Amino acid sequence: MNVLLEKWDAPFGLPPFARIRDEDFGPAFDEALERARANIRAIAEGPATTFGEVIEALELAEGDLDRVAGVFYNLAGADSTEAREALMRELAPKMSAFSSEVTNNKALWAKIEALWQGRDALELTAEQSRVLELYRQMFLRSGAALDGAAAERLTEVKARLAVLGTRFGQNLLADERAWSMELSQADLAALPGFVQDAARAAGAEKGTGPVVTLNRSLIVPFLQFSPNRALREKAYEAWVARGANGGETDNRAIAAEILALRHERAQLLGYADFAAFKLEPEMAKMPDAVRDLLMRVWQPARGKALADAGVLEGMLRADGYPAPLEPWDWRYYSEKRRRAEHDLDEAVLKPYLSLDAMLGAMFDCSTRLFGLEFREIPGPFYHPDVRGWEVTRGGRHVAVFLGDYFARGSKRSGAWCSAMRSQRKLGGEQRPIVVNVCNFAKGDPCLLSYDDARTLFHEFGHALHQMLSDVTYGFISGTSVARDFVELPSQLYEHWLEVP
Repeated sequence: MNVLLEKWDAPFGLPPFARIRDEDFGPAFDEALERARANIRAIAEGPATTFGEVIEALELAEGDLDRVAGVFYNLAGADSTEAREALMRELAPKMSAFSSEVTNNKALWAKIEALWQGRDALELTAEQSRVLELYRQMFLRSGAALDGAAAERLTEVKARLAVLGTRFGQNLLADERAWSMELSQADLAALPGFVQDAARAAGAEKGTGPVVTLNRSLIVPFLQFSPNRALREKAYEAWVARGANGGETDNRAIAAEILALRHERAQLLGYADFAAFKLEPEMAKMPDAVRDLLMRVWQPARGKALADAGVLEGMLRADGYPAPLEPWDWRYYSEKRRRAEHDLDEAVLKPYLSLDAMLGAMFDCSTRLFGLEFREIPGPFYHPDVRGWEVTRGGRHVAVFLGDYFARGSKRSGAWCSAMRSQRKLGGEQRPIVVNVCNFAKGDPCLLSYDDARTLFHEFGHALHQMLSDVTYGFISGTSVARDFVELPSQLYEHWLEVP
């Protein structure tokens, strides 16, 4: 049997990473999709009418697919290979077609709508009522109520958007991998030691001397500390030109097509535009609410930015540059101003913010707040850089937490939290496997900037949201909440970085 479809007997039900090969994923997806189709067909065509027979059965119908996808999409973002990227391109239309098959199934939709219309007599719990509401909303927003040409066109649009979204992300990653800028010994010596170490490590990975790359953990401190204005300009222009360099990785035509198709999808579903479609299930509900908030912030924020720009431009001119302040000047002169006005040098702060120390602080904080305990566990995990911890509370297993913290060429930019397995109680207690992914520059020790440390705490706030989930239905587990709510736990947890 395919390793991805076997029962995993590793501790905590972890995927058997050492045995998984890229060539396992394609057949596993094919088999899991067929199993899911059979399960859903049985629900739609059988006698099922109750909440348990319809909604709870749907919750469990894609179990094998969820398991395979949970591993694959985490690896595709954090440790990509050519084979994984090729499979992502192949899967995009397949997964979209499967989703459309489910939501376009009229018999299935009729059963969900019947449950909704008769919900007052069902004696549902609050959680069940919410799950039913969200299933109905998902089907409606996917075109379940459409017929004929409109339904067919919506299916085509969704499939094309899935393909374009995959290409867009892969093009960005390709441009990031392709660009680097070698540094002379003089330019290297002008940088703080931790930036020098990161530049040497990046060069060693490429088989060159010290370089600046488009990885955020390297380019941001370079823009912050390099006194060479011409090099800052070159690096900044490369950063903002990702996906707009011509050739096969140019995203401009893709972006235009995505915009057009998003608008068409919204109108097919009866919305004025994509913004109205996107915001309808969120807390904001409508574009005007978002715009009103932004406009209340706009004038005060713009005034402060202009005042700051005036100060920084004065510093630029004092350095002998007659030209106006440019985007590649902002971080450098902001750092220079901080040192001058507050005697605060971020390079001096970094030794106090080692990754190991910050992990200890992060875990200690969650122990004091939530009673969680962390015990490091051995791999192997999906990459040698990844570390793992068992999370317990009161001696009871809560989750497995994986930390993948260092930048590498196979990882997309940014920082994020995801789950290889989400929490649920339906069908037996299932505890989560949660992953935090960052792009810190590797060092010995790894020293973080203050922004890096805040990112570490932020993503762990998302991880706590996943790990502390306590629901019956995976559909509403963890971070499966409104998009304009999901950042609350993470932004709140950031503040504990500053609390002793």
